[in-house]
Amino acid sequence: MSKLGFIGLGIMGAPMAAHLIKAGHEVFLTTRSKVPPDLLTGQASACKSAQEVAEKADIVFLMLPDTPDVAAVLFGDEGVASGLSQGKTVVDMSSISPMETKEFAQKINALGCDYLDAPVSGGEVGAKAGSLTIMVGGPEATFEQVKPLFELMGKNITRVGGNGDGQTCKVANQIIVALNIAAVGEALLFASKAGADPAKVRQALMGGFAASRILEVHGERMIKRTFNPGFRIGLHQKDLGLALAGAKTLGVALPQTAGAAQLMQVCAANGMQDLDHSALVRSLEIMANHEVA
Repeated sequence: MSKLGFIGLGIMGAPMAAHLIKAGHEVFLTTRSKVPPDLLTGQASACKSAQEVAEKADIVFLMLPDTPDVAAVLFGDEGVASGLSQGKTVVDMSSISPMETKEFAQKINALGCDYLDAPVSGGEVGAKAGSLTIMVGGPEATFEQVKPLFELMGKNITRVGGNGDGQTCKVANQIIVALNIAAVGEALLFASKAGADPAKVRQALMGGFAASRILEVHGERMIKRTFNPGFRIGLHQKDLGLALAGAKTLGVALPQTAGAAQLMQVCAANGMQDLDHSALVRSLEIMANHEVA
């Protein structure tokens, strides 16, 4: 059994930490708000700061919203860096900038500690089920050390390469997901506007080459209007922003990604940034003055 830290107990982080606790590890927890009482079971303890978590744990996991949040938790007042001692490991499972991740890793390495970036895909459902896809960047030996812990939280676990490569993989994932959501939204909107039953259209398409997990899950959300967040539009906006910023640095054109980002901006401008990213269809509906139904 390991002494573990987990910082960030939101929609994703809380169930991920719960899997570590359930497995019998001693887990030290902190978050911006109060630690959920249902996590304080077994050998779980609430800590007053990220520094305290790092002092008590051998491996510290982060699950935070954005790059500035990770920077503040790692290197701010009473941050992780101030509580680390040589030989410990930091594992950032947030989805943040690949370029800044490399800088964070260098700073943590300079303290004699290892660093993995390990963003995830699978949303709240995957976090609760322990079936997340985990994309890892960092040294192979550190990855092998932490892999049994990843296996408590996910099923498809891949070391992509060095530090930053896990985050790069996650950005690529978010590009694909966003474009697929947009495609499903356009298809169902087209079918509905033409007078066809979108539920029947979705059912038919699920048996053909257009079948996908996005059509299955998010297509159903669009038809049933169940936009309670599994993964919020605001967070996906952030990820597409990382993709477009990276593309500018690399001199790469991502025209479809830019289009999807604009559709999400329409949603955000209409107060829908906290809805599930399947609500991207609402931007298409606004432009068509027609609702998928």
